[in-house]
Amino acid sequence: MPDRLKRRVPAAFLVLVSAVVPPALSATEFRQSQNPSSKLPKGKAQKVQNPLNDLLDEAQADLDKNNFEAAIPPLQKFLAEKPEVAFAHFQLAYAYTGLNRTEEARAEYERCIALEPKMAEAQLNLGILLLEKDPSAAVTPLRRAIELLPSQSRPRFLLGVAQERSGDLAGAAESFESASHLNTGDAEALTHLGEVYLQLKKPAEAEKKFRMVLELQAKFTPALRGLALSLDAQDKPEAIAAYRNYLAAAPQDATARARLVQLLVANKQFEEASAEAEKSPGGQVQALDALRLRADILIGQNKFEDAIATLKQAIALAPRDAQLHGGLGRLYLEKHDFAGAESELKIAVQLDKSNLVYWKDLTATFYKSGNYAAALAGYDVVEKMEKPNAGVWFIRALCYDKLNQVQPALDAYRKFLDLDQNQHPDQVWQANQRIHVLEKRAEKKK
Repeated sequence: MPDRLKRRVPAAFLVLVSAVVPPALSATEFRQSQNPSSKLPKGKAQKVQNPLNDLLDEAQADLDKNNFEAAIPPLQKFLAEKPEVAFAHFQLAYAYTGLNRTEEARAEYERCIALEPKMAEAQLNLGILLLEKDPSAAVTPLRRAIELLPSQSRPRFLLGVAQERSGDLAGAAESFESASHLNTGDAEALTHLGEVYLQLKKPAEAEKKFRMVLELQAKFTPALRGLALSLDAQDKPEAIAAYRNYLAAAPQDATARARLVQLLVANKQFEEASAEAEKSPGGQVQALDALRLRADILIGQNKFEDAIATLKQAIALAPRDAQLHGGLGRLYLEKHDFAGAESELKIAVQLDKSNLVYWKDLTATFYKSGNYAAALAGYDVVEKMEKPNAGVWFIRALCYDKLNQVQPALDAYRKFLDLDQNQHPDQVWQANQRIHVLEKRAEKKK
């Protein structure tokens, strides 16, 4: 290829920042970005009089003005005469890229590479072009670009992106590590590396990378988020402060705020949780997750009436949510509203028949409301899922006793005594007294 053509290549070193591709660089900008101290040759290259050169000049002028559509016809005319010129294929691919004509751009980059495999810019641009729709295909040209540009960190970063998107997380981690070693101030590479470590279930390693980023850029939002997630994954108490720091920079992240509220509730910081919930966009948003969180906060504050009202709102949004009905039933049970508890818990067990908690609460509701036959039927269901302990046998004995079922009551009291081993003296005394009475009653029936 003549030197004149080589100097005219607009390298188009497309740079990804958070998966966004900005406009391409010109040839001059590309060379200066790689070596800012370099000086381009002075003067103009000798121009050989040739009509084909005019076509290249015309296309170059259009590309310099980002008039990609206008650049295509002269390049096509040139290639009709000179199909072996790799540079012209590159220029045409560059124009197609600018017009988002991906398949045509890919074909031209591949023709360029077939003619001149060592053109690093073509390998690189092809890799970038493939990142969005076919990241696994982007890996090969990006690896070749790294071989041709071994001292540059950006190709390694882009390879990491391609590997991450195609599911090769271990390979992505290696590429991002390599990129960050070549450019220790690359906050983006370190952030991606931390995110990959989170996906690999290595939160401690992720935490280190995010902290490195924040030493470089204290307010870098993706790193603030990553640090919160990595601390949370390790169950570290500092996660609460980390989420607060992140939300100060990204207050509209409803998912992060919901997680912060959950952590505050788990740590019994109910007032703080309530204050954070109120910061949701638009105030106390009446969305299902927000209502669940609010109910948890109110229960923690012993504001049961408000919690009941909140759960009713949530059920209006999700009437077939067993957890909501079960939670409301338990609140009614706490308030001795047995009719309300029975109604909600029956719905819960209908929606989730294998949930042991709902069955236990429903059985307790039956017992406390004096429906002993229903309570015994409930314990029969529970026994199929969990072996009854001494306490369950004591309650069963009381139910049989209340129903004047003498022999089952005697059997249940004796089972209780065998299992309890005198750990609950009051119940043991009561059981022995009732056994004495019931044995006399049984004797009279004979």
